[in-house]
Amino acid sequence: MPPPIDTNSRIRVQLVSRDELDVSSEISAKIATLPFREGEAFHRGQPLVSLDCALYTAQLHKAQAEAGAALDLVKTNQRLAELHSIGELDVQQAQAKLKAGNAEVAYMEATVRKCVISAPFDGRVSKRSASPQQYAEAGKPLLTIIDTGHLELRMIVPSRWLAWIRPGQPIQVQVDEVGKTYMAHVVRLGARVDPVSQTVDVIGALPPEASELLPGMSGWATFPGH
Repeated sequence: MPPPIDTNSRIRVQLVSRDELDVSSEISAKIATLPFREGEAFHRGQPLVSLDCALYTAQLHKAQAEAGAALDLVKTNQRLAELHSIGELDVQQAQAKLKAGNAEVAYMEATVRKCVISAPFDGRVSKRSASPQQYAEAGKPLLTIIDTGHLELRMIVPSRWLAWIRPGQPIQVQVDEVGKTYMAHVVRLGARVDPVSQTVDVIGALPPEASELLPGMSGWATFPGH
């Protein structure tokens, strides 16, 4: 929690990432590659985790072959039915087998797509919980990543400031760790006032070009004109 509030519209702020998430696999498999280490940056769409999915790929090829055979059977039975050599029931059974085969192909295709986990945004790795050649269990975190391109300011202000503070309000932020001042703005206000401290949360946004800033940094914010 930030230190006590300065009544002269000067207040402590903390920088936080807009998005932070644990990356985990939806399937169980051995990790083939885990290219990014703690602190390293990545871009949206880059592979964060690649799994050894030789078994799943083989199952996909088998399902595709079975679906192809089922399609051939449907075509054959339809021709035989036209010649009155087999009944309609045989055609329906072949069609049902084809539907089941296509469903299995779709399932295995979806499974194989999960063998590569791509970055959902530009950011950096804050924690790596696994290594290549380890076995990834479904749902177990492998990496923790943060969006360093969209930092937010978190602060707690007196509830009486609600009389003038609004989204879009300019904020001047002096960041302790880098000794620089940045212009930011209010993006949203908290949903409730704390009845004991009579304070409310305020969230601001920093410009994307402030690339030297990192989550966890802190400083002082002032509101020009107040």
